[in-house]
Amino acid sequence: MKFLFDLLPVVLFFVAFKLWDIYVATAVAIAATFVQVGWLKLTKRRVEAMLWASLGIIAVFGGATLLLQDETFIKWKPTVLYWLLGAVLAGAALLFRRNLIRSMLSEQMQLPETVWSRLNWSWIGFFAFMGAANLYVAYNYSTDLWVNFKLFGGMGLMLVFVVVQALFLARYVEDKQ
Repeated sequence: MKFLFDLLPVVLFFVAFKLWDIYVATAVAIAATFVQVGWLKLTKRRVEAMLWASLGIIAVFGGATLLLQDETFIKWKPTVLYWLLGAVLAGAALLFRRNLIRSMLSEQMQLPETVWSRLNWSWIGFFAFMGAANLYVAYNYSTDLWVNFKLFGGMGLMLVFVVVQALFLARYVEDKQ
């Protein structure tokens, strides 16, 4: 359910784009993200840092798209989010010697330090790649294809990456029996 909740603005953006245009879709994505945060606050649930970051980025880049009637800004939004995530992971590792991937997952699994480090840096590389891939599609293909890539390509690449990560980590999972 959380995955679907997190994906809601992207799906609504996609539907609005297919029914109307990039500007209506952008307004819908902004509104949906504000509604998400509002719903979590109203139900007294925690708003995760990722959602706050997404709200800020969609408000700024989506707002610029609507204000200036220039779709370039909304096309940069995924890249900025991906690169921000990668920068946070890298900054924590390099500046504070803190592995945020381990902080999130250490209760679910025990791994050697070198594996945690590889896992962290693989996510940093993945986010760098995804940001670059988004820009490549945004600047070399139609807006319609970019919107399709944003939903299906982004999700597909994320799924492939997570499966590869799971296969890599499987050898470190101990049989509890």
